[in-house]
Amino acid sequence: MSEAADWNAKTIAEFRANEGRVGGVFEGAPLVLVHHRGRRSGREYVSPMMYLPNDTAPDIVYVFASKGGAPTNPDWYRNLTAAGEGTVERGTATYRVTVRELTGAERDRIYAEQARRYPGFAEYARQTAGIRVIPVLELRRA
Repeated sequence: MSEAADWNAKTIAEFRANEGRVGGVFEGAPLVLVHHRGRRSGREYVSPMMYLPNDTAPDIVYVFASKGGAPTNPDWYRNLTAAGEGTVERGTATYRVTVRELTGAERDRIYAEQARRYPGFAEYARQTAGIRVIPVLELRRA
């Protein structure tokens, strides 16, 4: 198992054992587990990620394809946008979601709020400036 896969597996196990709460780098942060299918393999994957809740629509959360400021988008982003749907574990609830990529001013507003709340996201944007714009996805309960 790769180091990243091992880290994900430990985070997923901790999330499920503690009703959606984990320690370490995610301690105190809102975290979801997103289930997605490989766009070529068809294999199911689960990716832990921070989210931003929609303040007025409780069935919507936003996730950010930051990949820690890497120059390429994460595989989960390509899988979710190709499928247009997935499943989310949020706290103790599991439900299907539809996926919509945000663009323009809407994307910028949501990303800016995430960066305000969690300054690491501002650093990710600085690291990717001129290389790529970090995608923001809306996950809406289906």
